[in-house]
Amino acid sequence: MTPRERIVAVVNHRPADRIAIDLGSTPSSGISAVAYANLKKALGISSGHTRVYDVVQQLAEPEPGVLDRFGVDVIDIGRAFTTADTDWYDVTLFDGSCAQYPVWFKPYQEQDGSWVAFAPDGTPIAKMPANAAFFDQTCFPYLDGYPENYSDLPVQMSKVLWAALVHSPWDKVNLPGFWDCLREKTILLRQQSDRALMVVCGCNLFEWGAFLRRMDNFLMDIYADPAHVESLLDALMEIHLANLDKVCQAIGDVVDILRFGDDLGMDSGPFMSPEIYKKLFKPRHRQLCDFVKKNSQMKTFLHSCGSIYALLPDLIEAGYDIINPVQTNCAGMDPLWLKREYGSMITFWGGGCDTRTILNNATPQQVKDHVKKRLEILAPGGGFVFNPIHNILPEVPPENIIAMFDAVREYV
Repeated sequence: MTPRERIVAVVNHRPADRIAIDLGSTPSSGISAVAYANLKKALGISSGHTRVYDVVQQLAEPEPGVLDRFGVDVIDIGRAFTTADTDWYDVTLFDGSCAQYPVWFKPYQEQDGSWVAFAPDGTPIAKMPANAAFFDQTCFPYLDGYPENYSDLPVQMSKVLWAALVHSPWDKVNLPGFWDCLREKTILLRQQSDRALMVVCGCNLFEWGAFLRRMDNFLMDIYADPAHVESLLDALMEIHLANLDKVCQAIGDVVDILRFGDDLGMDSGPFMSPEIYKKLFKPRHRQLCDFVKKNSQMKTFLHSCGSIYALLPDLIEAGYDIINPVQTNCAGMDPLWLKREYGSMITFWGGGCDTRTILNNATPQQVKDHVKKRLEILAPGGGFVFNPIHNILPEVPPENIIAMFDAVREYV
């Protein structure tokens, strides 16, 4: 099988010739730039660059040689952009390793060593403390309350770091001819690579409420002020559906998977009751999924961290084909139970290695043993793409990363 055929097969719960593998096709299945630089050294790779394509989370874009070494089957279409050396400039990461930032990203370093990013109007929107590994949000546009109308919603959204500091290709979305360029580059990428193609579209709902109002306020709002919540969600849906329409028209017949995001879970359970989810979010999630399926060939992928076991039946009914990162170290997220109950209904994209205790702390052999046990549970019958639980963080030893992916390739 080609990598693309392999991904298509497992997502459709059909047999494949081996386990399908992801590294870096989304900003929730990637690798820290620090960990990536260390990994390249361990692999003896001295060529190329450590390019930080997701500046918020400081994630590297895995290079072709690394993708080949680990048998990765899927890539983000954003890599078709910012390919010239002039699109990047050199920086030094907190551990002293060399990397590159996209030329549009120029954070300011304060006297205490922290880094601050600003919106075009000068509003500070994100901060990364000295010796830290990612930026935190500092601007919450609706912190003091909901507006009378949402005519300025796009402007306010542009002051949130996840939109203002967005990764490729969306950092180019306001350039003339972007949508034609997106189609051309995506078609060329599909012709040049036999890997499956992923487009990351976000379309968050619960998360945008938290981004705009701040998490504590929005969690109270969904119970105490649902009318304002619904008005905000409706305004967000107008924006999301308009963007999805453009995406589907431009690349819906070229890309294999469209990735949505909406973190719905904590360690202990969902942020809300299933009843609240069904009332406020499920109908809108269904509308987003239905739009993609009616207007493209793409499968729908939802990134949602935490314990979402109680919401899985509704997420499946809403139309999601794939769930990620399968955070098995949270309440109710036992992989054996998940596979038994829902393995035939949805694809688990993740859960392949515990990143909280195993990948960062265990020995390489312990990592291998752990991964093989996960594969025995999650791989049978298809409906599984290997990825650790969320991104590989800076402190992970390169030997453990190598052991993890080697365990997948050794699995029979």
